[in-house]
Amino acid sequence: MANFDYIALDAKGAETTGTIKANDEADAISQLRKSGLYPTQVVAAGKGGVSSAAKKRAKKAQSAKGKSGIGGRVKSTVLMIFTRQLATLVDAGLPLLRGLSVLGKQEKNRTMASTINHLADSVAGGATFSESLGQHPRIFDKLYVNMVKAGELGGVLELVLVRLAEYQEKAEKLKNRIIAAMVYPIIVLVIAVGIVVFLMAVIVPKFEKIFQDMLGDKPLPAITQFVIGVSRWVQAQWLVVLIIFAVLYAGWKFFSITKGGRLFIDNLKLKLPVFGPVQLKSGISRFTRTLGTLVTSGVPILQALNITRDTAGNVVVASAVDKVHEAVREGESVVAPLEASKIFPPMVISMVDVGEETGQLPEMLLKIADVYDDEVDNAVDAMTAMIEPIMIVLLAGIVGTIVIALFMPMITIITEMNNQAG
Repeated sequence: MANFDYIALDAKGAETTGTIKANDEADAISQLRKSGLYPTQVVAAGKGGVSSAAKKRAKKAQSAKGKSGIGGRVKSTVLMIFTRQLATLVDAGLPLLRGLSVLGKQEKNRTMASTINHLADSVAGGATFSESLGQHPRIFDKLYVNMVKAGELGGVLELVLVRLAEYQEKAEKLKNRIIAAMVYPIIVLVIAVGIVVFLMAVIVPKFEKIFQDMLGDKPLPAITQFVIGVSRWVQAQWLVVLIIFAVLYAGWKFFSITKGGRLFIDNLKLKLPVFGPVQLKSGISRFTRTLGTLVTSGVPILQALNITRDTAGNVVVASAVDKVHEAVREGESVVAPLEASKIFPPMVISMVDVGEETGQLPEMLLKIADVYDDEVDNAVDAMTAMIEPIMIVLLAGIVGTIVIALFMPMITIITEMNNQAG
C-alpha cells in the first residue's frame, strides 16, 4: 500500500487535507468517501500534486470559512438565478463541470461564488452533483438535492434542472406577491403609530398648557380629559411601554418555537378573517407544486411526501401531509387523509381523486398549483382592497379623535374672547 495526499471537502463544505494509505488512487477516493469526505484532489505522496502551498491554502480557507462565505446562506433570488443559468447551460449541451466553472467566474455574490467553486472542485474530484450539493445544506435544501439525485439516476439532469428552475421562479413570484400586498398596511400602520406618538408627546402637551393658561380651573370636555390623560401617561411611562412591547415580543417569539405554540399560530393563520384565505391558498399551492414537481422528476412518492412535509411552511399543512404519507405507505388512497384534514377545499380533493384514478396524479397536482397561484393573486387583491379602506378609516378615526379633543376647548376659549370683546 502507498501513501496518498489529498484535499477534500467535509460535511460542512470546508476544505481539509491529509494523507491516507491505499492500494491506488481509486481506493483512496473510495476510502475518503466512506469516511464522509468528498475529495477534490488525490495524488501519490511525493509526486508534488498536493503541494505544501496547496495544503496551507486549504487550511487557511478552513480557518477563514466564515469570511470566505462557505457555509453561509444566500437569498432565494440568487439561488433561483443560479439554477436557471445552470439549467440553460446544461440544456444547451455544456458539460456540468464546465457550466459550474463558467457560473463560478461570473457570480457576483461572494457566498454563492465560493459555493459554486466548491461544487466544481467536488464534481472534478469524482463526486456526483447531488452529493456535492448535499455538502451545502444551508443553501441547497432536501428538495433541491433529491430532485438533482433523481435526475442523475434517470439520466435527465438537464430536464430536472429546468423543472427546478421553474419551480423556484413560481415559488418566488408567489412569495413576492404576498410580501408586496403586506407592504401597504405595514407602511400605513407605521405612519399611524408615528403620528399618534408625535401628537401625544409634542402637540397635546402644548395644547394642555394653553388650556391651563386660558381656562384655568374650568372643566374640560370628557374626550379632551381622556386624550390629555393618555398623553401624560405616555410621557411618564414611555420606558414601561417599551419594556411591555419588548416582553410581549420576546414571549411571542418563545411561544412560537414551542410545538403547541407553533400549532396554535399556524392554525390561527389559516383562520384569520382577511389574511387566512391568502395563507391557506398559498399553502395549498406550495404543497401541490412541491409534491408534483418532485414526483414528476422521478423522486419516489414516499420520499417526496417527506420532503414536502419538511418544506410545507405550516404545521397544520405538514400534519396533513404526514397523514398522507402514512396512508400511502399502507397502500391506501391519498384522498382520504386530505379530506380528513378539513383544510383542503372540495375542488382540490376532487382533482387529486381524478388524478389518482387516471394515474396522472403528478400532472394533476401541478395543475392544482397553477390554479391556486391565480387564486392567491385574487385573494391578495381582495385582501388589499379590504385593508386599504380599513386602515384609512382607522388612521382617520385616531387622528380625528385627537384633533376634536383639542379643538373643543378652543371653541370655548374663542367664545369667551368674543364675549369679552363685545
